[in-house]
Amino acid sequence: MLVRAQDEGAGREPLRISILGSEEHNFFTNGGVELFDCAAQGRIDAFFLGGGQIDGEGNINLVGSGDYPHNDVRWPGSFGSSFMYFVVPRVILFREEHSPRVFVERVDFISAPGTSAANVDRRGGPHALLTGMALFSFDKARSRFRLESVHPGFTAADVRAATGFDYDAPGHVPETAAPDAATLALLRGRVRQELAESYPSFAATLPEWREAA
Repeated sequence: MLVRAQDEGAGREPLRISILGSEEHNFFTNGGVELFDCAAQGRIDAFFLGGGQIDGEGNINLVGSGDYPHNDVRWPGSFGSSFMYFVVPRVILFREEHSPRVFVERVDFISAPGTSAANVDRRGGPHALLTGMALFSFDKARSRFRLESVHPGFTAADVRAATGFDYDAPGHVPETAAPDAATLALLRGRVRQELAESYPSFAATLPEWREAA
């Protein structure tokens, strides 16, 4: 949404995005069928995917915690997550909550595997992980995350303590760069308003943009 708004503001052809469940920001008319078809044809460059649990090898769990099928807690289910994970080149994992119950050493159920054996035809997989505390990249060759930056208000030690899996990190972890005034205006203005259609509760937690007096 942010890149699309920036493209339009600069007079460029805007990025095409689809938000599942949205009537205004979803150009598919047959839901998942068209989405999966486009992904299989290589026409989707990036996909955002969350998980009830995410482990250090990029495996995600969308089924539930505890021993399947007698889970302690059930979640919505895997749906097409595994398919998208295999065919979309840049899958960006995200979770606002950053805690050991989310980022676990090993997921209780693998809805979609982070990596596959060399003899498996696969062009997609995790590219990055964004949380409320930090940004990680993913090394597919080593099946490991690498801490890239820590958001303002947190430290590298905070991230380590809140993460249940091991990961790589540089000797000095930089702070995530703050958005400039123009970007912040878009995030708290147009993007916030567009998000509210599909994610009203989340949008309500974001501050509104107000012009300086």
